[in-house]
Amino acid sequence: MHLFAVGINHHTAPLAVREKVVFHAEKLADALRDLVDHRPVKEAAILSTCNRTEVYCNTASPEQAADWLAGYHHLKSNALQPYLYTLPSEQAVSHAFRVASGLDSMVLGEPQILGQMKDAVRCAEEAGTLGLLLNRLFQRTFSVAKAVRTQTEIGASSVSMAAAAVRLAERIYPSIDRQSVLFIGAGEMIELCAAHFCAREPRHASFANRTLERAQALADRFGGSALALNDVGATLAQHDIVVACTASPLPIIGKGLTESAVKARKHLPMLMFDLALPRDIEPEVGQLDDVFLYTVDDLGRIAQEGVSARQNAVVEAEAIIGREVEEFLRWMVARGTVPTIRALRDTAERSRRHELERALKALERGEDPRRVLESLSQALTNKFLHAPTQALNSAAEAEREQLTALLSRLYQAHPHE
Repeated sequence: MHLFAVGINHHTAPLAVREKVVFHAEKLADALRDLVDHRPVKEAAILSTCNRTEVYCNTASPEQAADWLAGYHHLKSNALQPYLYTLPSEQAVSHAFRVASGLDSMVLGEPQILGQMKDAVRCAEEAGTLGLLLNRLFQRTFSVAKAVRTQTEIGASSVSMAAAAVRLAERIYPSIDRQSVLFIGAGEMIELCAAHFCAREPRHASFANRTLERAQALADRFGGSALALNDVGATLAQHDIVVACTASPLPIIGKGLTESAVKARKHLPMLMFDLALPRDIEPEVGQLDDVFLYTVDDLGRIAQEGVSARQNAVVEAEAIIGREVEEFLRWMVARGTVPTIRALRDTAERSRRHELERALKALERGEDPRRVLESLSQALTNKFLHAPTQALNSAAEAEREQLTALLSRLYQAHPHE
């Protein structure tokens, strides 16, 4: 078993790099099968969020997984290399535990990452790329995350991205209840943002999505109106705040569209939050006067305010994770001896069957049962001791002492007594 975690995250790579290696949910299963079918990778699971893209794999060649990650996204390997980390065995286990527990998130203690990791594991199961090692790793990971959440206060003071967006909006506008908000997308992040913004009772809330039914469901839930994604351009100027988070591979809002909206608004300020990866709003939009554009990284920095209040919980969480990492590594070591144990048992079983057949034939010929049993026991003893005895007799002088000590330990023999 060779466990590795290969990837990039918000600690190692800027947003412009992270958005180049995002895996969309509908293509993830095919990507996993491509990785496992054509490379020396026995098992694989991919965690892809706005903050990270990580490949957890069972392979003796992690560099091939790294090359595949770049190649799959049509990038040269050296383009990713400066941002890439490859974590072996113990580090990979610790990293998985920390990620699921919210210790490695941009917002310390945020709970969404655990659900995202469970989705990644579910996809790997459906793709058939999750084997014994990764299945055990992730089941243990979820157990550790639960322990951290229940035994520490890691999430007690956590400020989510959605809450950070509202906090920032309240710094720019005197009151949200006078503003009109446009939500683009219908995923979990949009639902969270809508819940936070609509709790402030904005003047109006609009929901746009590729599937109008999903937009309408959110509009009904939060008391707003629904519109098709194609209508965003025509209605953009009517909104003061825009929150976008879709799975679109291309930007939905461009600089030209925003310029037109700003002119129509007579240069009233617009606040935009782009929480998608790849980005839904062209970065150049942020250069426009009267437009305030914030990305996931910007909100992450705001959300980290007050993080010192959770440092004691971090220490407690790290202690839990440290103990669990040691336990998982012991399991990995134990699993590594299974092939040897199986081979020893197979050898012993062949010897047992051979000698049993000889004994049964002797009994069928009418031989004395006591003599047959005696012969059987002697033959089994000789066969079981033949290999270690021969190894000890043929050992070089330099290794004989070490081999003697090992055999004495294995057979609980004490030659000096």
